[in-house]
Amino acid sequence: MVAHVSLTVNGKPREVDVEPRRLLVQLLREDLDLTGTHVGCDTSQCGACTVHVDGKAVKSCTMLAVQADGTTVTTIEGMATAEGLHPLQAAFWEHHGLQCGFCTPGMIMAAADLLARTTEPTDAEIRHAIEGNFCRCTGYQNIVTAIRAAAVVMRTGVAAPSGAVQGGM
Repeated sequence: MVAHVSLTVNGKPREVDVEPRRLLVQLLREDLDLTGTHVGCDTSQCGACTVHVDGKAVKSCTMLAVQADGTTVTTIEGMATAEGLHPLQAAFWEHHGLQCGFCTPGMIMAAADLLARTTEPTDAEIRHAIEGNFCRCTGYQNIVTAIRAAAVVMRTGVAAPSGAVQGGM
């Protein structure tokens, strides 16, 4: 048995026939070749597969592709614009919020969800928002700094001077 799924992915209408038990992460990576969404654990523990479904952060390894029928999905590939990187992508680069990069797409998607709800998050709010996303390389402080810096850019349109984004818990 095959199910027909119609969804919008990164602004483009897509239609795919999938097996009913196929996961959204599999549809994205294998059927649509959007490999920026990573598979880390298949148990919703690591957050590497985080995408936005109808504007909310979702771990795509826990959602069936058929559940995404009729939704709008944004992956890490959909974050950048023709003008350049999304402020979160740029901030992760500028503030060393990534090392190996495996967790970075999920971290950015979780952070974007937070910044859509809160324009001036505290460090505690940032840490809470990313607590379902594991990083084995960075120690998280640079990730928090990057998210804080991106919040400034998204709120004001201007990057904060270096060192101005250092905050406290």
